[in-house]
Amino acid sequence: MTGETHRTIREQLGAYALGQLDGDRWHAVHDHLAGCAACRADLEEIAPVAGLLGGARDRLGDLDPGPPPPPLPDALIAEVRATAPAPRPRRPRRVLLAAAAAGVLVAGGAGYAVGTTAGQGPREPVAVRALDPAVRASADLVPHTWGMEVVLTATGFAPGTAYVVTVTDDAGRVVGAGEFLGTGAAEMRCNLNSSVLRADASLVQVTAPDGQVVLDASV
Repeated sequence: MTGETHRTIREQLGAYALGQLDGDRWHAVHDHLAGCAACRADLEEIAPVAGLLGGARDRLGDLDPGPPPPPLPDALIAEVRATAPAPRPRRPRRVLLAAAAAGVLVAGGAGYAVGTTAGQGPREPVAVRALDPAVRASADLVPHTWGMEVVLTATGFAPGTAYVVTVTDDAGRVVGAGEFLGTGAAEMRCNLNSSVLRADASLVQVTAPDGQVVLDASV
């Protein structure tokens, strides 16, 4: 017997247990059961349920269900719809993801906001020098095997202005550490990443779009 025939027989076991098969179909299932232990086991599980269903069918057969209930008036349906609370619109997943990203990313480069830190090592406070009198800032360094992280907390950077952060190593090589947007009087916290190792770093600088250094720290 092919697998397709075996599957067809198994699908008919319920009808067989309920006595709904006749003629050739009944004989086909009956003969198959004689040589198929798996189907016999299935039938043993089905038989008790089939007995309950058969008894319920016999009892319901004597009941007169009567005519179907009349349909609800259109006016009643309209009233229910009018008083039902409106479903809350679901925000698209893309919007939710964008909102979450907006709370993390500052602007371009490798800057991360809202005080999140990818650092696992100890934070080392460093003294910063603000060359713009409006800027108030502090900074911590976090050493990594891949480089160094600069955790910058500040106010006073011009709102919406993009600033570039660089790290200079002991050999005088200047390496980018990301960018951020100024937030004015609102405090910002950025995590900026550089490939310069902490042991090789000597200077961190923040530069305005006109090329002027507005903040630095000898490290």
